[in-house]
Amino acid sequence: MAVSMKNVDVAFHGVGQKPGMDIWRIENFKPVPLPKEAYGKFYSGDSYIVLRTTALKSGGFHYDIHFWLGKDTSQDEAGTAAIKTVELDAALGGRAVQYRETHEHETDLFLSYFKPCIIPLEGGVASGFKKVEAEKVEPRLFIVKGRRAVRVSQVPFARSSLNHDDVFVLDTQSTIFQFNGETSSIQERGKALEVVQYIKDTYHDGKCEVIIIDDGTLGSEADTGQFWVLFGGFAPLTKKAAVADDAPALAKPKLSCIIEGSFKEVETSKDMLDSSKCYMLDCGTELYIWAGRNTSLDARKSAVSTVEGLITGQKRPKHTQITRIIEGFETLEFRSYFDKWSFNGQHPVSEEGRGKVAGTALLKQQGLNTKGILKGSPIKEELPPLPNLSGKIEVWRVIGGVKKEVAAEDVGKFYDCSCYIVLYTYQGEERKEEYLLCNWIGRHASPEDKASSLKIIKDVNSGLKGRAVEAIIFQGKEPIQFLALFKCMCIMKEHPAAGHKENPIMLVRVRAVGPHIVLAVQVEPLSASLNSSDCFLLQTNSKLYAWSGNLSSAESQKSVLRVAEVLKPGVIARPVKESLEPPIFWSSLGGKRKYSSHREPKDGPKDPRLYTCSLSQGNLKVTEVHNFTQDDLLTDEVMIVDCNNAIYEWVGQNSSVEEKENALDIAKKYVERVARLDGRLPDIPVFIFTEGNEPTFFTSFFSWDPSKVNVNGDAYARKLAGIQGRRAPPEKPQKRLTPSSSVGAKDTSTQRAAAMAALSSQLTSEGKLSKAAQTIINQNSASAPGSPKFHRPSTANSQRAAAMAALSFMLGTKSTTASTVSVDADWVAGSLPFTKVEATGDTESTTSSKSEDGGDEGEEITEFFSYDRLKSTSTDPAPKINIKRKEAYLSPEDFEKLFGMSRTQFYEMPKWKQDQRKRNLQLF
Repeated sequence: MAVSMKNVDVAFHGVGQKPGMDIWRIENFKPVPLPKEAYGKFYSGDSYIVLRTTALKSGGFHYDIHFWLGKDTSQDEAGTAAIKTVELDAALGGRAVQYRETHEHETDLFLSYFKPCIIPLEGGVASGFKKVEAEKVEPRLFIVKGRRAVRVSQVPFARSSLNHDDVFVLDTQSTIFQFNGETSSIQERGKALEVVQYIKDTYHDGKCEVIIIDDGTLGSEADTGQFWVLFGGFAPLTKKAAVADDAPALAKPKLSCIIEGSFKEVETSKDMLDSSKCYMLDCGTELYIWAGRNTSLDARKSAVSTVEGLITGQKRPKHTQITRIIEGFETLEFRSYFDKWSFNGQHPVSEEGRGKVAGTALLKQQGLNTKGILKGSPIKEELPPLPNLSGKIEVWRVIGGVKKEVAAEDVGKFYDCSCYIVLYTYQGEERKEEYLLCNWIGRHASPEDKASSLKIIKDVNSGLKGRAVEAIIFQGKEPIQFLALFKCMCIMKEHPAAGHKENPIMLVRVRAVGPHIVLAVQVEPLSASLNSSDCFLLQTNSKLYAWSGNLSSAESQKSVLRVAEVLKPGVIARPVKESLEPPIFWSSLGGKRKYSSHREPKDGPKDPRLYTCSLSQGNLKVTEVHNFTQDDLLTDEVMIVDCNNAIYEWVGQNSSVEEKENALDIAKKYVERVARLDGRLPDIPVFIFTEGNEPTFFTSFFSWDPSKVNVNGDAYARKLAGIQGRRAPPEKPQKRLTPSSSVGAKDTSTQRAAAMAALSSQLTSEGKLSKAAQTIINQNSASAPGSPKFHRPSTANSQRAAAMAALSFMLGTKSTTASTVSVDADWVAGSLPFTKVEATGDTESTTSSKSEDGGDEGEEITEFFSYDRLKSTSTDPAPKINIKRKEAYLSPEDFEKLFGMSRTQFYEMPKWKQDQRKRNLQLF
């Protein structure tokens, strides 16, 4: 379709050349650009066109066009907005996705542009009404919906509008009230607070009182009364009536061809879509207009008018969603309505076509001036944040369903007929151990080994209490996070059949994939396997050649010699440059044949997209979260970040048990979905991890704030305190404490109250201290003559520890920062790991106790053993010991020599540090 810019409104000339937003308002049937300061302010009597331009990693731009129709806009203005949107798309080369937006029924994508919300103003340009008058005092009641994209709708100011399920905001002259329905979610309450802040800043200049009314709880009598008096007094609320959808989704979408203002139904099949025609896909609540690439601008305008007429003629809801797309730029949602969507061996144009090459060709085809329209340049691919590479790596090979440890000298060598388990343990940013648990699947691995390897990583992660980041990796699709663990990874061929004679000629492709990261892959020993962009190792019967292609990088040329040392230690590789090969080189490869000079394309990363995923009766439901932030990771959901060449699945702590158990199935079904709808191969690497164990290469997709808490309402409480101008409440302790965490950060009165509540367990019926309590006090008083500092117990708070803290207060002990001695029972048990003190008359006796994980810590230690007998690799292990606390069987001299500290100092350390020291000494 050739489009002349003469047929495009002059307001659209030259738009879309840089990322950002452009907004026009329809005035006198013409699009008029809005000033930037007016963005986000919509009037109910007007119609608007919104263009969102996004720069892509491919170097081009992606365009989304929305035309927004106020509830009081005229039919003529609405029609003009729809037609002008088609012209705007033509000015952009005919490749934008277009959305019809209606007042209070906007799409999540549209709402995500205007955070925290949009609250359209009354009136419009025709009436000259520009802003809400300051002296207006009539209360406005809004219902706030949405856990992410916030939808604010004004409802009648009446008690009957309130219910127990939703959140409401009441705006009055001097006070803003937020009414939290009893069964409303904490996420909706938090989003409503953002709406309250918006109203406070926009309509009250930031100066007004904010009062929260929690339905079903007893709040301030004055605040509650102030709220209900505005409704004529308190009265019980009625239950929310169930509201049926105005137009339920069709059981099966219907596809119709648009011919001269009428519809002719055809089979819902991609093969029925003709490039010279326009079609409508009727999904009930949503309509799609598909325009063939060879249709004219007039035909596209006519199709839009015809579908708009359908809504009126069939009396469908005015807010029926309409999405218009051009052939080759179909969205995943559109494709999902078709049973099959073949790509004929080509990747869909929807992403790559928005890049420079496809975009420029399309614009030239349409007769448009392409100069400057695609100024975006490809972003240089950057490596994602990698794990700390000074950790410990363990590798097992799965053979016959059994894992066998790989010798240290063979770590990094993989065979394509097997599966491997790789466990990498490293120090994370929060000074704690983190785990990357990978399952590498060889191209020719047996189905039995594949199934066994999946079971093995599940068992290994269970042993790590589910803290590991699990990765499923297929041969040929190794992500950089995996390759970086080995520095040099070699993938070799191995024939599984017994007695098979290996070919003495070996050809290995060598490629530098990152700074000091090398991937070597054995290929068929044929000249056709060569590529001028790479380096190769060729082993003949008598020599080893390091061949460098003319287009290969300097880093790859250095790497090929490194790989030679790994595969053939002690053998000197002879460097050979392309076009200077000796005759034996070609004869070893079966003769010189034509080979490629272009490296095969790979699936590079694309702009990350976030989706919520849930399983219902085995079916996967996927919903995209647009313009996402860290706050969109909701703790009761399973979410996926899709970067095209890798998928990251985040499992919230409060997601359902079924979703947690089927996390891998959710990932598999998602991969199947994108393979079917997006033309990708199903061997995409997948990373799976739980909330609280996010790796840095995942958090880099967000402006990550480790202190943010999405659970237990902490974020809501802090946000509320900020709006009301109060000091934020103290944060609840994180699940994973750093060594600097101490009770000093906790409110003393709270600590004392908790301790006094537990004190009764240590008092006799006469109100005196029990002998056990007195024993602990005396013991710590003798060992700590100074003023002690109270530390948070290393294990869960025990009643006895709280009692001891209370006793110290009763005896007049005050905390200071001078000493580091703890007086709680947990510390005493930690410093003497196999004993606990009990009162038996006036003496102490030593008995066995339970460790924090429930295991029996054994009897009193009466015999020490040498380090050689206690370490895990001992050939003569010590008998009948508690293997979880091997270090306790060392003599004091051996302990200090090995650990470089006393037992007391060791048990004062955080548990993760204790475990790390023990693991390094093979005592774990």
